[in-house]
Amino acid sequence: MSANHTGQEHDGVPKIGQFGLLVMAAAAGVAVANIYYNQPMLGVIEAELGAPGLIGLIPTATQLGYALGLLLVLPLGDILSRRRLIIGQLAGLGLLSALAGLAPNGWTLLAASFLLGLGASVAQQIVPFATLLVQPHKRGRALGTVMAGLLTGILLSRVLSGFVSAHFGWREMFWLAVPLCLGGAAVMYGVLPQHAPSAVMRYGAVMRSLVDLWRREPALRRATILQAVLFGTFTAFWTILAFHLQEPRFGLGADIAGLFGILGVAGVLAAPLVGWIGDRRGPEPAIWLGIGLTLAAWLVFGLWNAILGLALGVILLDIGIQGVLVSNQHIIYALDHSARSRLNTIFMTGMFLGGAGGSAAASLAWGAYGWFGVCLLGGGLSLLAVAICFANHLGRPVADGREEH
Repeated sequence: MSANHTGQEHDGVPKIGQFGLLVMAAAAGVAVANIYYNQPMLGVIEAELGAPGLIGLIPTATQLGYALGLLLVLPLGDILSRRRLIIGQLAGLGLLSALAGLAPNGWTLLAASFLLGLGASVAQQIVPFATLLVQPHKRGRALGTVMAGLLTGILLSRVLSGFVSAHFGWREMFWLAVPLCLGGAAVMYGVLPQHAPSAVMRYGAVMRSLVDLWRREPALRRATILQAVLFGTFTAFWTILAFHLQEPRFGLGADIAGLFGILGVAGVLAAPLVGWIGDRRGPEPAIWLGIGLTLAAWLVFGLWNAILGLALGVILLDIGIQGVLVSNQHIIYALDHSARSRLNTIFMTGMFLGGAGGSAAASLAWGAYGWFGVCLLGGGLSLLAVAICFANHLGRPVADGREEH
């Protein structure tokens, strides 16, 4: 039992304080960073291993691995101890990082990247667990806190990997990830409280219930499809940025591509604010605002192809995507408290399948039409998100959502 345990319980689940939430946020950031280390390093990896077409697929492989982990592993959080799952997956990530650091060729690194994505799904075990460890009226703020930590991990991962790969090498970045993941596992061992699983089901029944949840919850379907499209725009940008900055007009390396991640602090700061607003006014206004900011970001990328334009677009893109993400999670976690891991499975699997599709499509667009093609792709997906939002009436209060069962 954690020393941070408050002694308060709701529905038999132990509660933790703000310090515990902050530590969970940090662990989520350490875990999810493994998905994004490769993005600023692609040019450096390609220079050593060759095979440009293959190396360009590394972000796609990582996203697909993450999506598969969400689909097959995340549902276990409803029927097993999330504490044990979180500690075990973080330790496993450390071993997989070592495997990536030892990769002798592009195919091996591609496989290791897929497995890293699979293991990094532990970040999404932490997110729904945090919403169970606080009182219901604090759910939005807890979600915002943990998501801020997760977003910080995304932000710092690009900065760190860009710097390390430019000055020391890409293998050294994967070796640095080993103690980070093992340290995260040790800290979670000391902080997370013991708890009983929220459902008594066999694994096969759990997997079958995903189909039932998808059919039963229209709010879940709307949130998942919308987030998948928007996340496709996000991964499209970050997959191509390092290649774009290496073009003669910029002539910049992996370290500068990573520094663009610092601008994502805007999204980190927005996450707790969006959660706080969601507790009071509902999530729909933030969803509309986030879609608008995402579309604006791609207009800036396309019309102002300069360092300042890219910087402004990153800020708009991060605030927009993360604002919609926190708002959609606020919607789905209110649907059924006994199935939060499974709800998160469906939502995040759909989101990262969209992200993998965005990465792959961006690689094709880049090869065929350059930066202009990538901007057309991102802008088109943003317009599709607007159309989805109108078609599903996401601007209205969710009529079929339920606060608790």
